[in-house]
Amino acid sequence: MGVNHFSKEQIDELSKNPYVQRVTEKAITYTEQFREEFYLKYNHGDTPASILRSMGFNTKVLGQKRINGIVQRIKKMAEKGTFEDSREGSSGRPRTKEMTAEEEIAYLKHKIEYQKQQIEALKKIQFVEKKKIWKQQKKNTK
Repeated sequence: MGVNHFSKEQIDELSKNPYVQRVTEKAITYTEQFREEFYLKYNHGDTPASILRSMGFNTKVLGQKRINGIVQRIKKMAEKGTFEDSREGSSGRPRTKEMTAEEEIAYLKHKIEYQKQQIEALKKIQFVEKKKIWKQQKKNTK
């Protein structure tokens, strides 16, 4: 059971909605205004599906899993006290500690060795491609 991807038509439909900040074939990023309004209406007693329909979304396109995910994410945001997208500016796994000078030297040495291996692999690929071209040229001259 995989992710329910959006078709090109569905992406076009969703991107026209003023509450959508960004949409890809796998995910939707909603505006901060959407999250605030959704939360207010949800706390007022409206169902998630009816809220989404009133905000111009086709609930069949979204699917029940996404609707449930929206509810959970917005509840968590409300607990934190902000509806801002917390993903921006915090991509990747943060370091838990600073490296000592010895650790940094070891890391950089490892990185250099890895890059040397990459360069050697690229040289081999380039040689194989040149060899193939030479063989083709040799065939063509016969």
